[in-house]
Amino acid sequence: MQNDDQQIGRILTRREALAVLGAAGASLLAGCSSGKTSTASASTTSGASNANATTSSTASVPGCVVRPAETSGPYYVDEKLNRSDIRADPSDGSVKQGAPLELTFSVSQLSKGACAPLVGAVVDVWHCDADGVYSDVRDPKFFDTRGKKFLRGYQVTDASGRATFKTIYPGWYEGRAVHIHFTVRTNPTAAAAHEFTSQIYFDDAMNDKVLAQAPYSAKGKLTMRNEQDEIFKENGKQLILAVQPAGGGYTGTFDIALQTA
Repeated sequence: MQNDDQQIGRILTRREALAVLGAAGASLLAGCSSGKTSTASASTTSGASNANATTSSTASVPGCVVRPAETSGPYYVDEKLNRSDIRADPSDGSVKQGAPLELTFSVSQLSKGACAPLVGAVVDVWHCDADGVYSDVRDPKFFDTRGKKFLRGYQVTDASGRATFKTIYPGWYEGRAVHIHFTVRTNPTAAAAHEFTSQIYFDDAMNDKVLAQAPYSAKGKLTMRNEQDEIFKENGKQLILAVQPAGGGYTGTFDIALQTA
């Protein structure tokens, strides 16, 4: 499963981002990349964002910075599974084992220099299991899981713009760092719906800690760290999810604000 994804789009240039955020957002963009090609969203600062953004004035734009888009990869399947707990396989009721992860998306819409909760957006999530295997796809070299639907599902954002998933910390496979895929769609039934696709990464030290435990440890030592991943190299530092221990597993909130106009 090497090179399963190709980088797409581009990060907004400083000029483009300022056009979106307005003058008040100038200091928020300090340290952001420019000159690369990527579709991007504006996003609320998380623990993965650059340090300059977290210390900037947020009087007009509450912590909004650029988030880059990334490819959906070859393993996306539109399962139409509306569920918050994506660990189970509905075909047989089996549950994927791994470190529990409660993943919350806090989705906002950037409009007129302010971020407001984006209500009714569809957040779709998919990722591999502890063995590095995706469900409902066939990879000629590694696996055939057609008919299985584990670790896939979507949620609709609530009045606070939040969508929460119960899943497991993802495993790894050759050619990629540890990651989770996601897509956010607004007005999914409309003819002109807005769609944003990207990936979430984790700190290398956290990966080492989790993957040293069962069932991940049976696969052996992780072969690719973040900075070795060709996709992460482009802008992955802006997509790292900071997680905290919780109830024998981990929890984390990924803030993202979209400009849909």
